Amino acid sequence: MRIRVKKSVLTFRNAKQKNERLTMLTAYDYSTAKLIDASGIDSVLVGDSLGMVMLGYEDTLSVTMEDMIHHTKAVSRGVKDALVVSDLPFMSYQTSVYDAVTNAGRLIKEGRAQAVKLEGGIEVCPQIKAIVEASIPVMAHLGLTPQSVNAFGGFKVQGKDEEAARSLIEQAKAVEAAGAFAVVLECIPAKLAELITQSISIPTIGIGAGNGCDGQVLVYQDMLGLYSDFTPKFVKRYAEIGPQMEKAIEKYISEVKSGAFPAAEHTFALSDAVIEKLY
Repeated sequence: MRIRVKKSVLTFRNAKQKNERLTMLTAYDYSTAKLIDASGIDSVLVGDSLGMVMLGYEDTLSVTMEDMIHHTKAVSRGVKDALVVSDLPFMSYQTSVYDAVTNAGRLIKEGRAQAVKLEGGIEVCPQIKAIVEASIPVMAHLGLTPQSVNAFGGFKVQGKDEEAARSLIEQAKAVEAAGAFAVVLECIPAKLAELITQSISIPTIGIGAGNGCDGQVLVYQDMLGLYSDFTPKFVKRYAEIGPQMEKAIEKYISEVKSGAFPAAEHTFALSDAVIEKLY
């Protein structure tokens, strides 16, 4: 029987010191969060990726604070052991330090997250510092930051030339100095991610950043074959749950139309004596 231990930001710090890999998956609802938590995952991320995989948007830019609070509440009810991290959505922290602290506080107070994540490097260090000073743990996010998709000109690998690579190293050091307890590295070359990991004392969580990071995160719909609109190169499919669901639903439709479902074992009985009195 697995011993269940509540994870925290200290779990991340200790894992880095002990050279133990960290595990993280997204979740957006109670039932899924409960299943993922029971598996022994270190952290559950309520990502603004919910805009794409749950709400059907083309990107994450339309996700609101109300969306994030709603889904974070649901996830937090299902998680007992993992560290729940919630994304600050687009324009909830870029506008001012005040907005950043206020909205981070809402994710903690209303959503019941234990930490928040925001995208950006040096330019958001004042926000990171202020949020941390408000006693809210912050996870940073560098590389391909989806909220900047328009500035990047699309979803592209970052840090591929010397200048860009040096910038990412400096930004990682900056968010660490600002107080971030960990940093997500998304879609950057593996060797660069490994160098960044060696350059800072806080854990790096990779997604499309190779095996040299301190941990990994994936969108659970991607790894289980539940989201078919687009599959990034860095995703490994651990199961094909989507096609299995389609087959199950098709079988359900067939059995309902044929009368095979519901069968006797799925129904409730009423005595013949009572039935006779109803005629």
